[in-house]
Amino acid sequence: MIHCLTERPWNKLRWLVLAPHADDETLGAGALISQTAAGGRLAAVVYLTDGSGSHGPVDGRTGHLIATRRREAANALFRLTGNRALGPIHLGWKDAAPANCESRAFIRTTSMMTALCRRLQVDAIAVTAANEPHCDHAAAAQLAYAIRAQAKRSLLVAEYCVWADGPGDGADRALRTAPMLPGHRRHALRAHRSQLTAAYGPGFRLPPQRQRMPSSDILFLRRLP
Repeated sequence: MIHCLTERPWNKLRWLVLAPHADDETLGAGALISQTAAGGRLAAVVYLTDGSGSHGPVDGRTGHLIATRRREAANALFRLTGNRALGPIHLGWKDAAPANCESRAFIRTTSMMTALCRRLQVDAIAVTAANEPHCDHAAAAQLAYAIRAQAKRSLLVAEYCVWADGPGDGADRALRTAPMLPGHRRHALRAHRSQLTAAYGPGFRLPPQRQRMPSSDILFLRRLP
């Protein structure tokens, strides 16, 4: 069953979007970010990794790439929301090297994010689907469910797809956002020049077919265990 995000009770939720990398926010949750920001219901956009894995280091260093990707994330988010005050939050995990769920880093991040959700009065976390093939995407979902387990208030977790074709087994409901203008979403994606062009030299390039994004996002809800 697919519910519209404009319907009650979904239209009252306050959202935090958790993205593994800068550009995933636009690819998987751009319409959600735009819609909830316009309605005053976007609490935060949080990036899990530093994005340093998309290109090789320059002189053995990745600091310039990390700074570039942070700047691109801020520009994309501004293009989606029209509000510089809704700046991104970066957790800084090393790209493509996610923390184990039993590690101190994972536990520390879970506690920090749980406190952030409490402080910002977050009702729902949108995160990449648990069955996504990239290790950082799967780790982001694992973190979101750990936050929900630790939270002392009701917290919804809704999964969006970037690389996966669907949510896999266990999803029994879905939410659909209102449509956004395709040009608006493409404009936000173009902020991520390092991922789309040769501006930063040899490295990852987002395939052209992935740059063709739908006007609406679909978020999947899994049955509680």
